[in-house]
Amino acid sequence: MAILGARCGAVVDDPLSPALYFFVPLGTAAAWDVQNTRALTVGSTLTIPPPRRTDGPGPHWRMCPGGDRWLSDPDALRAALAHARAGRWA
Repeated sequence: MAILGARCGAVVDDPLSPALYFFVPLGTAAAWDVQNTRALTVGSTLTIPPPRRTDGPGPHWRMCPGGDRWLSDPDALRAALAHARAGRWA
């Protein structure tokens, strides 16, 4: 999230499934091939926390949605994940 900065949209943290869920434009999953990640597709489910719930237990917002701040840029997300995997956190 820090690497994405302003290009980061809403993010759900589910501590029970050690996963972060980023929202990207519809259709992104068709070409998603990022190592150690999984795109949710038709038939997948995700618990959406109540608005402004920023702490657990259970699913909560790491980055709350707001106005036009739902979607992350998929190309920027892909680059940020590669950057993080390489251990370059700056």
